[in-house]
Amino acid sequence: MSEKKTTEGSGPEGSPVQPIPDKVIDSPQTRTVDDPDAATEAHTANVAMAREIDRDDLEPVVIAERRGMFGARSQDTTGYGGVVQPVLFPGASPRPYGSFFDEVADRLEGALDSGGEAAFAAAVERVVVDRGELTIFVRREHLPVVARAMRDVPELRFEMCLGVSGVHFPEEQGRELHAVYHLLSITHGSRRVRLEVTAPDGDAHIPSIVSVYPGVDWHERETWDMFGIVFDGHPALTRILMPDDWPGHPQRKDYPLGGIPVEYKGGVVPPPDQRRAYS
Repeated sequence: MSEKKTTEGSGPEGSPVQPIPDKVIDSPQTRTVDDPDAATEAHTANVAMAREIDRDDLEPVVIAERRGMFGARSQDTTGYGGVVQPVLFPGASPRPYGSFFDEVADRLEGALDSGGEAAFAAAVERVVVDRGELTIFVRREHLPVVARAMRDVPELRFEMCLGVSGVHFPEEQGRELHAVYHLLSITHGSRRVRLEVTAPDGDAHIPSIVSVYPGVDWHERETWDMFGIVFDGHPALTRILMPDDWPGHPQRKDYPLGGIPVEYKGGVVPPPDQRRAYS
């Protein structure tokens, strides 16, 4: 005779078996990431604060145009020289974002709107959720205020800035230079968020946030050294990798790939258009 298993009765050694609460009656505090419906309700602190997004903002952002198989600008030996592909970045993301992203956006919006220094609508260009990561695009003049809110608001508490990444998009008119700040919250279980700021090539200035995150001192110096982004207010913005008298910024995409003498050996690398091509 087989026994019928139920959630009632006694467990091992006569201890009562407690039924597992269903996710419908589960509270936001006890929900886990395994609950697919938890993102909408549990991680959204104030859905009413979500802003309407224009349809144009949802469209992918065209950053550049790539020609050929690998985007080569000189002799293309792949046979795909006629291929033209746009380089696309995701547009603004609609609500709900999922995970803890809604809570972060709502808390940041509440902190900025109540702080009086900069409103959320003025400071934040757009919020992008792509490949499971949250990126907040911040207007450069409001970066220190946003960084301070991300660090100091108890519900956010991103205590660490892990680094500053520079990016150069020569074809993106008026937004050629990007600086990306990677934030980490230890208080809230290793949450990670990115702040991204842009600047035009002709006015490559972004406010320094060394006063908020002292650890980015060297990171901002490296980004200046490699990309030429000037971090206003930095205590000592000098080169950190290249010699002080080095001309240009080596990781910019318009930096020459060849024809530069190799130090100590006297060798010269020919420019790309003078190198050997295979037919």
